[in-house]
Amino acid sequence: MKIIALVGMTGSGKSVAADFLVKKGFQFIRFGQITLDIVKERGLEPTEENERPIREDLRKKHGMAAYAILNIPKIDKMLQKGGVVIDGLYSWEEYLELKKKYGNSFVCLALYSSPETRYKRLTSRKYEPDKDGKMRNRPSSNDQAQNRDYSEIEKLNKAGPIAMADFTIINEESLEDLYKNIDELMKKIT
Repeated sequence: MKIIALVGMTGSGKSVAADFLVKKGFQFIRFGQITLDIVKERGLEPTEENERPIREDLRKKHGMAAYAILNIPKIDKMLQKGGVVIDGLYSWEEYLELKKKYGNSFVCLALYSSPETRYKRLTSRKYEPDKDGKMRNRPSSNDQAQNRDYSEIEKLNKAGPIAMADFTIINEESLEDLYKNIDELMKKIT
């Protein structure tokens, strides 16, 4: 069974691609869900100010591969039932951890969209808590998105997995184009 880890900057289409792969039979893991679950347990609002210290604490305790390490038991369990798609692999260390554990069963797929395209998507998002209980599609201003980009590149070593991805899809066009590109890629992977 394959594990497809989706990497890319915020607004590049990772969640859309993950949802499409789930419809194709893959099981879904969102690495960042651990953080949101802790925020919820503590009765806090899901804001960057509340989430950042939790992420930092997890990485201080488990290292920069924290989210991979903490999700491996869940991945192993899901693999018994079929393929797994991971939304939100961030750091180079997470990439290395999963590559070491799963070898050729681990496929890294980068989704690339220009900052201009991503920021347009992010500012046009409408957050609907009733429809998005997992908080996957929160809007961002251009400044928030750019600050997040810089932080993820400089502090999370996010560029490594994108640069070393097994495959890259340029996601600048329509959803139909993205789906078509994923379908073509799946023929190569499976």
